[in-house]
Amino acid sequence: MASNKNKLAFLSMPAPASYVAGLGRGASGFTTRSDIGPAREGPSAEVIAEAQARRGEEPEIDPEQFQDPDNEYGLFAGTTYEQDDEEADKIYDEVDQKMDSRRRARREARENAELAKHRAERPKIQQQFADLKRGLSVVTDQEWESIPEVGNLTRKKRRKDERTFVVPDSIIVGDRSKSEYENSLDTRQQQANGFETPADTGTMTNFVEIGQARDKILSLKLDQISETATTSGSATSVDPKGYLTSLNSVVLKTEAEIGDIKRARMLFDSLVKSNPKHAPGWIAAACLEEHAGRMVAARKLIKAGCEQCPKSDDVWLEAARLHNNDDAKVILANAVQHVGQSVKIWLAAADLEHDDKSKKRVLRKALENIPNSVRLWKETVNLEESAADARILLSRAVEVIPLSVELWLALARLETPERAKAVLNKARKSVPTSHEIWIAAGRLLEQEAMGDPEKSTETRNKDLELVDKTIEFGVRALRQHQVLLTREQWLKEAERCESDGSPRTCEAIIKATVSMEVEEEDRLDTWVSDAESAEARGMVGTARAVLAYALKVFPDQRNLWRKAADLEKAHGTKESLDGVLSQAVHYCPQAEVLWLMSAKEKWLAGDVPAAREVLEKAFIANPESEQIWLAAVKLEAENGELGVARELLVRARTVADTERIWMKSAVFERQQGQYAAALETVSTALSKFPKFAKLYMIQGQIRQMEKNYSAARASYAAGLKACPKEITLWVLASKLEELDGRSIKARALLEKGRLVNPANDILWAESVGVEERSGGAAQAKAMLARGLQECPTSGLLWSMSIWAEPRPTRKSRSVDALKKSKDNPLITCTVARLFWAERKIEKARQWFSRSVTTEQDKDIGDHWGWWLKFERQHGTPEYVEEVIKQGVAAEPHHGPVWQAIAKDDKNVGKSTKELLTMVADALQ
Repeated sequence: MASNKNKLAFLSMPAPASYVAGLGRGASGFTTRSDIGPAREGPSAEVIAEAQARRGEEPEIDPEQFQDPDNEYGLFAGTTYEQDDEEADKIYDEVDQKMDSRRRARREARENAELAKHRAERPKIQQQFADLKRGLSVVTDQEWESIPEVGNLTRKKRRKDERTFVVPDSIIVGDRSKSEYENSLDTRQQQANGFETPADTGTMTNFVEIGQARDKILSLKLDQISETATTSGSATSVDPKGYLTSLNSVVLKTEAEIGDIKRARMLFDSLVKSNPKHAPGWIAAACLEEHAGRMVAARKLIKAGCEQCPKSDDVWLEAARLHNNDDAKVILANAVQHVGQSVKIWLAAADLEHDDKSKKRVLRKALENIPNSVRLWKETVNLEESAADARILLSRAVEVIPLSVELWLALARLETPERAKAVLNKARKSVPTSHEIWIAAGRLLEQEAMGDPEKSTETRNKDLELVDKTIEFGVRALRQHQVLLTREQWLKEAERCESDGSPRTCEAIIKATVSMEVEEEDRLDTWVSDAESAEARGMVGTARAVLAYALKVFPDQRNLWRKAADLEKAHGTKESLDGVLSQAVHYCPQAEVLWLMSAKEKWLAGDVPAAREVLEKAFIANPESEQIWLAAVKLEAENGELGVARELLVRARTVADTERIWMKSAVFERQQGQYAAALETVSTALSKFPKFAKLYMIQGQIRQMEKNYSAARASYAAGLKACPKEITLWVLASKLEELDGRSIKARALLEKGRLVNPANDILWAESVGVEERSGGAAQAKAMLARGLQECPTSGLLWSMSIWAEPRPTRKSRSVDALKKSKDNPLITCTVARLFWAERKIEKARQWFSRSVTTEQDKDIGDHWGWWLKFERQHGTPEYVEEVIKQGVAAEPHHGPVWQAIAKDDKNVGKSTKELLTMVADALQ
């Protein structure tokens, strides 16, 4: 009990000074029914301060009371703001500004980065639609007009009255009878044998007679109208045959057009009255009346214009146009009296004549008045049918107008070669600044040299050398007369000569001018670009001439010889190509590519001894050349000289002793079925070249062909240990394990290969193939997804991904593939196959063509095979031949199916055309 008293002892104690009953739980300040009256207030500030002082607590100080310098209170409340206080405040402000400027660059950079991040995460609506706004720039007027107007869509979804009504029995019975079929004929149908339904009157309707009666009534009405109009004395009559045609010629004008014509008529009337000597005003006023259909008013206006402006030939020509032919002749005759020196008036007068004799008479009369008009002389000469008469006219023309180059050249073309030379000499003296005359002289000499087939080659070459000398002398003469044509202008003249059939003149121009305005260090690049651009424009002669001149200056440039050989191979003859290659190997004997090109061209031409001779010369110039040895071996092997080829390989291994020669030796023995000799050769080669991966491949393949899987596995393992970066070795080892029935081991090998060679699409593709062949479609799809994550731009994996998709989603998948792989040729070929599957023939053909565009794409033989297979199914024989022709010219070497067929020992020696056909048959 004592303890309980101690617990409740606080009840008898006085309350603390600041105690308010219920204040802790919020019970202060309200009233209840027991104590009606004002609510009790809390303790005042004085009471709280007194209680805190009694407990020894210090009063809390508001930190904000010292922050306002204009309204200070507390410690400095009674002080005055003096000048030194203001100076102190300024110093502190400067310090704050200095500190702020030091941190400003860093702060602004951070704020800009945060703002950019925020805008990237939450872009504005304007930025989200920016690409769509840019797309509006290509919207045509027709597309804009076809956009439907926004209608009133409000109250469209108004709640309808859902009242129901009882359906009448008649509707139910009628609806039921719609689905019934009649299986019996009524009495009338039975009388007509069930095939005819007679009308009520029993007669048939003849629509032919109805049409004839209608036409007859219409013709009677037309006759009545024409008779009435004729006999009544009216001003017009109706033509029953042509009145509809005449109605079509009536131009109906709207009220707006009529108002525009009236306003324009007022303006032109004011113009011709205020300035009657202004010829274009009279012409415009007459054209306005013509447009309004008032030809009489138009002719009156133009007549007044001729009276007011008799010296303007345009007014006279417009007057002649507005009148018929006879009146126009009279008008132009009057015009000649006023403007007799106008060439246009005389030419218009000649055009009004219908026979050549009258035209000649008018033009000769014109020449009497205007003898120095080149255009009149040309028109007069063109009307002459006899070359002799034209020659006489041109002789007179060049006497009257000695500075006209056109007339001199026309006269030279009509003269004989000997007299043409004299004409051109006179022209050169009369017009020493004309380059056309010099070019015409060169073409004349070339024509004279090539025109006589009985001339010997030496004589013809001497005559053609005159062309070069003439053009060279002409260029120097033009420089002396300050005629400086640019290098591009001379090249255009050379191309024009080539187009006109003067290749030697073109070559002479190139020789004389191609080195103009070119720095010495830029000559080679400039000339190569000139040749390439000329070839692109189809000017093969110009390109050949540029390269020939460049080769004279740089005879030791093998790349230049290669371009010349490629040009001749594409556009020249076999003789020209042989000549270029002979010169090339003479000037560049160390260029193996040129020797091989020369030997190959002779071999393709069927001249095997000449090819051997070329290779023998190549051996002398390049005794240790691996490519020349292998070319000689291939030449002998292709022509059935297997013993000679084997001996050459033995000698090559002794002289050159390169890893590729040892590999070719092993391949040669394997192709001949000599597996033991091939293995021995490989073993010897591996002792010399242990890092050459293809030797391990050949050894493993031979062991695999012998069904010795353990030895093949050992060969591949040794190769992977020596060459872990060789992808083909990993693939071959995996296929060996899969062939031996060990899919798990194949999967593990590929996994290890991907670790050693990360981001390799071939290994990923082979892994997907292993999963597919082992029956795990889901695992294959997952493996493909992983491969695309690691190789996002692989065309091979994207192609497999497209075919793994269901048919409806393949097109969208192909769009993603094209974006990710940047128009990879594998994706392009896959898209072409998709169009093929959808029977879109033209699109498929275009995409197949795109898949073999570049030189790198043309090397993929599978694409040519797919295209040939497509053309066989949907194309014409011409398309098939064109694809085969392009494929043979491309000489592809890569592609999974192509390599498998081309490297098969059974297909050794087969041509590219045969291989292409086999690949097209094998593709599925």
